[in-house]
Amino acid sequence: MPLSRPVPRQHIHTRAIECHGYLREDNLWDIEGILTDLKTYTFDNIDRNGVVAGEPIHKMVVRLTVDEDLLVQNAEAFTAASPYLICSDANSNVPNLAGLQIGPGWRAGVKKVMGRTHGCTHIRDLIMGPIALTAYQSIIPWRNRKTQQPPGDKPAILGTCHAYATDGPIVERLWPQHFTGKRQNPGSD
Repeated sequence: MPLSRPVPRQHIHTRAIECHGYLREDNLWDIEGILTDLKTYTFDNIDRNGVVAGEPIHKMVVRLTVDEDLLVQNAEAFTAASPYLICSDANSNVPNLAGLQIGPGWRAGVKKVMGRTHGCTHIRDLIMGPIALTAYQSIIPWRNRKTQQPPGDKPAILGTCHAYATDGPIVERLWPQHFTGKRQNPGSD
């Protein structure tokens, strides 16, 4: 069902996040993300001599290089636009993400390396969420294409979202041996 019709309103802010996953020729992966914030109005800013409507107030670019097991090999960030000149200094801890693995404990590990005043909130959030998810979406299906799961093994994706609920129609259709709900057509087995 679509969203309800909005009341009359004025567009003020846009945040755009775009992420890409690249398989490198050395079999590592580059996961890149760009975060851009735009305002629809011009405003004063001492460090930048003002910010014009449509000009990025934030534009940050991040690249994590990871292996097939989602272990970070290298990490870097670049701040192309920010409200203060010192904001790019917050990127100095990003390389310290090397050695962390995207998976359980990822968010806590990122916060430990670049939490609070040790990093940029926007870059940290980009790394913890969209970039990590892009790494997973890029690498895991690609890796799974190469390795067949033994018959009968429970796929790790089950129970991770609404579509993969073990009592839902997708699991009933794709993995009937792991379906836990009431069968819609009990005689069709």
